[in-house]
Amino acid sequence: QVQLVESGGGSVEAGGSLRLSCAASGFTYSRYCMGWFRQAPGKEREGVAIIYSGGSSTYYADSVKGRFTISQDNAKRTLYLQMNSLKPEDTGMYYCAATPLCRWGPTTPDEYNYWGQGTQVTVSS
Repeated sequence: QVQLVESGGGSVEAGGSLRLSCAASGFTYSRYCMGWFRQAPGKEREGVAIIYSGGSSTYYADSVKGRFTISQDNAKRTLYLQMNSLKPEDTGMYYCAATPLCRWGPTTPDEYNYWGQGTQVTVSS
């Protein structure tokens, strides 16, 4: 059974940093595309950062480029999101997601099969 468990969320002031983690189990981790998505109240869920199977390439939303870094440790089956220079508009629930369908570089929520329960990030001004 696929399980994704996020951790590392919290409350920080603008300019601060947080590191999110997502522990994965129940599937062949190295063959999946993994991503971080977020959803703010009243807004649609959006892709923040994606790392494609094998870790050869990544995708970042324009709003987080240069501030967020996605990485993974295949041996630990863990996905990370380092978030620096946080802004109030980064506030939201952050979700880890996985899909085996990596061929077309999935970046939207509809392309992902498996989801974690989310971890809240709140950035105050």
